Amino acid sequence: MFFSSVLARLNESILFIPRSTLPAGAGGGLVASIATCPLDVVKTKLQAQRAVQGQHGYEGIVDTVRSIIKHDGFRGLYRGLGPTILGYLPTWAIYFAVYDAIKTHFGEMPLGAEQDAHYQHDHVTVYPAAQVKGYQPLIRENPWSLHIMSAMVAGAASTCLTTPLWVIKTRFMTQRRDEPRFRHTLDAARSIYRAEGVKAFYRGLLPSLLGITHVAVQFPLYEQLKMWARRYEGHEPSSQAILLCSATAKMTASIATYPHEVIRTRLQIQRLLLSEQHVVDTSRRGVISTTKKIIRREGWRALYKGLSINLLRTVPNSAVTMLTYELLMKQLAIRTH
Repeated sequence: MFFSSVLARLNESILFIPRSTLPAGAGGGLVASIATCPLDVVKTKLQAQRAVQGQHGYEGIVDTVRSIIKHDGFRGLYRGLGPTILGYLPTWAIYFAVYDAIKTHFGEMPLGAEQDAHYQHDHVTVYPAAQVKGYQPLIRENPWSLHIMSAMVAGAASTCLTTPLWVIKTRFMTQRRDEPRFRHTLDAARSIYRAEGVKAFYRGLLPSLLGITHVAVQFPLYEQLKMWARRYEGHEPSSQAILLCSATAKMTASIATYPHEVIRTRLQIQRLLLSEQHVVDTSRRGVISTTKKIIRREGWRALYKGLSINLLRTVPNSAVTMLTYELLMKQLAIRTH
């Protein structure tokens, strides 16, 4: 009953979200994904590397880039761009729509909206306050709780709906050079389905859901930093302030939750790793067993493999995405009025 009530209220609140949310979220993701695709390719290859007996360590960032250019040319740095774009567009569109829907339902303006008294008056839902001061919007009582809840629900929704595209993207970027290459996204989807079935498209879903803690750190921190910037500047944050707030929040969240990305990548390419070891009988390997194996064979540092290149990729990616989204929301809102 409780969950059905929450879903019913969320469904009603989505009706009040400006239709500009979806195109703004998709637009922000598109710009960022194209700009940072080469860094994503290098990061994914670093995450996929594992310690092998008889081999000396790992390839570093420079060696990985050289290897890609040597064997695949500069086009190799954009391998997997198709599924990356197809993944980012719905991911950010769904994420921002759900995130803003929950915030709006509980009395706070969506991202990118100006501080407007009429908006607050027309869209605030009131709930009993903990004190005798009467009824107050929930956002005034627990802003961090609201931001964390909004971020986690939005993250879960976008993750569950787009995981197959991220599996395809990872396979694209980590495909061996001695096997037939995927020609495009649809060809990759068909090949994976024929060889491994539908379940293959959801490998790594659990660590991806555990990675919701990432947005639970990033977005509440971004909201708080933006609030401080608004108070400091005395008006809506400038583009430079938005970039700084977004970059700081993304860097903090990435460092705090990075290991789940390595585990997710290993699970998504599990069949490839087993074939390289000439293992035919594949036992089920979950998050815990995969984590233990990485730590036992490669040490704790392996859980942070590719962190530096990931920060170089995700921090500007997030900054561009958030700025693009907020600017598009403002422009689209102006045109709709």
